[in-house]
Amino acid sequence: MKKKIAILGSTGSIGKSTLEVIKKDKKNFDVVLLTANNNYKKLIQQAKEFKVKNVLIKNNSFYSKVKNSLKKTKTKVFSAETNLGSIFSGKLDYTMSAIVGVAGLQPTVDAIKFSKTIAIANKETIICGWEILSKHLKKHKTKMLPIDSEHFSILELTKNVNNEAIDEIIITASGGPFLNIPKKKMINVKPEEATKHPNWKMGKKISVDSANLMNKVFEVIEATKIFNFNKKKYRIVIHPQSYVHSIVRFRNGLIKMILYNTDMKIPISNTLYSYKGENYQKKTKMIDTNTLNKMTFLNVDTKRFPSLKLIDKCLNSGRLTPTIVNASNEVLVDLFLAKKIGFLDIVKTINKIFKDKEFKKYAKRNPRSLKDVEMVDNWARLKTLSMCVR
Repeated sequence: MKKKIAILGSTGSIGKSTLEVIKKDKKNFDVVLLTANNNYKKLIQQAKEFKVKNVLIKNNSFYSKVKNSLKKTKTKVFSAETNLGSIFSGKLDYTMSAIVGVAGLQPTVDAIKFSKTIAIANKETIICGWEILSKHLKKHKTKMLPIDSEHFSILELTKNVNNEAIDEIIITASGGPFLNIPKKKMINVKPEEATKHPNWKMGKKISVDSANLMNKVFEVIEATKIFNFNKKKYRIVIHPQSYVHSIVRFRNGLIKMILYNTDMKIPISNTLYSYKGENYQKKTKMIDTNTLNKMTFLNVDTKRFPSLKLIDKCLNSGRLTPTIVNASNEVLVDLFLAKKIGFLDIVKTINKIFKDKEFKKYAKRNPRSLKDVEMVDNWARLKTLSMCVR
């Protein structure tokens, strides 16, 4: 029996990788929903190639174009106002949540209601809305699987392990494109330099986050939400080769790590196939001893990467602090990519937010609904813009 699959954000890098996995084994999958925001041309092409039953285009200005292009197919086209739950009867086997940024929070909450398993590749959704997501996961008995390589690896390493059995959890960071350049030159970094990740092919926003290690700030926060381990046990180590994704040091003296090539289709396919080994690749590559011999690990220089000092602030300044930091960072990355602020201004401005007189009022709120998260998110965005645009 075919697995019924939905992909939220199918035209992004994770969405496209998920479809690449499915393409290798179409007979076992039925793609019943694809969603996109603006890339309607890619959405149309995907709908035709995979004979998708339903598509949803978030930007209503493209609705008629998608509708007209698919009118001779059996694909139903929905607009932004459509509630995802109204499209289906019964539960889907698997939903990939790959919408970038906090915009993915509401669709993910909606998807939980009609999914047996939801795979989340959107760290912003987890760090901003975990308190709400976790309630819905429990209520609807939906299994959540992390797709980020680091959290996927931690999950693999810590199955059936409790907090007392672990001494340390290490999340690796490549160090990005600026690991070895003189620090004084980072003040003049250009967007096209920051978006050239040495190991991964990613979108511009996540590439900038990787360049200043803001992505690792969010990954530690995400890990503390997903896993029931003491937040003080997490540490970040620079690993330029991006071959080892997480390392766990156990109290019994053992140290375990997960290694695999820089290919997001690996965690995607493992979650899609429920870890049964019937991977779309069929044959895995032999271990490259040259790669193993070149592996290096370095302590993080917080003078080069001051963003990491934000981790403790995010974890100890109130439940909605991660929401504030995420919103501010999204605004600042956009401004940097538009060449309106400098690369180093991103972290400097986020630190200024903590000193704002209204910060505590918003950071310490207890989020009871998505509206609470949205309100704080909006405040942080407006405050950040007011600090940058004079």
